[in-house]
Amino acid sequence: MRARKVFAGRKIRTIRQGHGLTQSAFAAQLGISTSYLNQLENNQRHITAPVLLALADIFSVDIKELSGNEDDRLLADLAEALADPLFGGQQPPAQDLKLVVQNTPAVAHAFLSMHQALRRAGERLAELDDTLERTGAQSDPTPYEEVRDFFHYMDNYVDGLDREAERLAARLGGETANRARTLADHIEREHGVRVIVGGDAAEPGALRRYAPESRVLALNPRLSPATHAFQIAHQLALLAHSDAIQQIVEKAEFRSRDAGAICRIGLANYFAGATVLPYATFLDAARELRHDIELLGDRFGASLEQVSHRLSTLQRPGLKGVPFFFARVDQAGNITKRHSATKLQFARFGSACPLWNVHSAFETPNRIIRQLAETPDGIRYLCLATTVSKPGGGFRRPVQRYALALGCEVRHAGELVYADDLDIARNEAFEPIGISCRICERKDCHQRAVPPLKHKLFVDETARDTVPFSFE
Repeated sequence: MRARKVFAGRKIRTIRQGHGLTQSAFAAQLGISTSYLNQLENNQRHITAPVLLALADIFSVDIKELSGNEDDRLLADLAEALADPLFGGQQPPAQDLKLVVQNTPAVAHAFLSMHQALRRAGERLAELDDTLERTGAQSDPTPYEEVRDFFHYMDNYVDGLDREAERLAARLGGETANRARTLADHIEREHGVRVIVGGDAAEPGALRRYAPESRVLALNPRLSPATHAFQIAHQLALLAHSDAIQQIVEKAEFRSRDAGAICRIGLANYFAGATVLPYATFLDAARELRHDIELLGDRFGASLEQVSHRLSTLQRPGLKGVPFFFARVDQAGNITKRHSATKLQFARFGSACPLWNVHSAFETPNRIIRQLAETPDGIRYLCLATTVSKPGGGFRRPVQRYALALGCEVRHAGELVYADDLDIARNEAFEPIGISCRICERKDCHQRAVPPLKHKLFVDETARDTVPFSFE
């Protein structure tokens, strides 16, 4: 297999400017000519192994930072947006899109923001009558979408909070299985907050209730010890690291106050997960147990959802884990949580591919099912899926049911226990899946719901196949 050429001009230029060096001085330290460096910075030449090694040795650059994962995500988002019929099928060449992403990522982000605004406005015009529309339909991204994109382009890794959580976990020590009790003792000793099980949090639907006046944190008695520990750590983040969280929110420059408030909660949740599953300790255990999520949950006293989500955040420079994607899907197919450290990107609009095994998880509850899958770009994945339930309490309270999806590129499959008996060398073992029907170009999919947006339909009145249309 040919190695993918990496063009990292913008990142190389940022490294050089960060050290205050001219092109000639920077080139001299790398042992290359100034003209060659100029070509590298303008993406006219791909970066070579000797230059990569020189950057790592002389400037302490993590080679993996130049792999272009963020560029891949941005490129996928840009290609999907340009497939919208709004642009009349005027899809720029792939190389042009790569140049925009590599050289002017701010322009690409601005374009995506504009497209989202236009799409929302169009959807509202289609769904609301003229009278309601005149009351003022908001065209800005919703606060939740803003925060989702913030974490998406942060690679779902927040270094400062992650390291603070790791330091806290080291201070607490003790058995991770009793983490809730240890955290309760810590928050009372350091912050004067008493933790009780019951109280106001015993109400239906409640998880956590904090009373600042009495400094009492109440937890729902029906929750598991893993969730109790997570909720205490969440409150710790808001008490001990409020300033750091606020600085991150202000730097993000959200459009609305609501987005900032939602991000604060998201960052507190991030700290909680990193406390319960501290980075280096969890990474070592994941490698030792070959990413068996059930055994990891037992070792750390954590839920399957906590473990799966944490695996997708192990992107610390210089100490990265296997790049995973993670999603949580409800029974209607809505993706309620999503993150990908892989090239697989979830659809920003519409439903996910029905051939993805996450939808089959509801048919076999409480089992981890596996799928070898291939996306239209030729990338192959090992996909895992399982269901989780969250009882509401009482006969008349609803039970929340979700499917969890976790996966990685098949080149990492040897590091997962789930691949031991799979024939990953056989092409026929891989099922074709897509991102969503609206951007998938597969012609032979029996589950296709709608045609791809950028192709003209061909309808033959004299024939009828499984799918009642074809496309050019």
